[in-house]
Amino acid sequence: MSATVPPIRARRAGFLMDVLTVAGRGLRAIPREPEAVIPSLVIGAFFYLVNVGTLQPLSEAARPAGFDYAAFQVPTAIIFSVTGVSRAALVVVDIQSGYFDRLLMTPVSRIALLLGLLISDFVLVIGLTIPVLIMGFIFGVTFTTGVLGVLAFMLIAGLWGIAFSGFTYAIALRTGSAAAVNSSFLLFFPFAFLTTALLPREQLTGALDTIAGWNPMTYLLAGLRALISDGWNVADLAGALMAIALVGAVSMSLALLALRSRVSRG
Repeated sequence: MSATVPPIRARRAGFLMDVLTVAGRGLRAIPREPEAVIPSLVIGAFFYLVNVGTLQPLSEAARPAGFDYAAFQVPTAIIFSVTGVSRAALVVVDIQSGYFDRLLMTPVSRIALLLGLLISDFVLVIGLTIPVLIMGFIFGVTFTTGVLGVLAFMLIAGLWGIAFSGFTYAIALRTGSAAAVNSSFLLFFPFAFLTTALLPREQLTGALDTIAGWNPMTYLLAGLRALISDGWNVADLAGALMAIALVGAVSMSLALLALRSRVSRG
């Protein structure tokens, strides 16, 4: 009499291994898709060169002696390079190919599917900050906070990058559309231009000054600029971290809701 063979079930690898596996897959995809990364870097460099070349004399003339517009523009270039950069396009490909649904048939943690990609985004954003910083150094920019300030600058930029990427994942998971994800950069423009990206807050007037006061990116830029020019300004750094936390809370809530909806459909 033959014994009953128990059904074979996949064994859970553990939450940490799930996260690392998803993150590793996201990182391995980056070299195969340079067209998804290089444009962001080019945009940041382009705006830096144009802004410094056209606005530096005007801005420095209106400010006290010693104001360095080239240093002022480094955070703006960084933000233009890293905001909206994510592996959301990879999620769309997985959804359209049916791979995402197959993942849902495995015991992989659902949260790990998002968290792993966010980790790969963080590494990517840190990598994008390096050439922009080198460009700033070529223009003579120095950090009053030294090497630790450079590392803190990169960390804050990385946190902002993943905080904003929650919006792109929410769109990718909700729509499964590459066109919708590619259009998500439109969310960035109000953040970028209705703020102190081009000029100091003191040179803004009227409605633009009011809007900039409510824009989280104003405080993010202030924190990054403090690390370059003002030193370890606790108020500015705290404001930057609070802005990141606020944007991240909204974007990640939307991303998690979209993930739950996608999982329930899958």
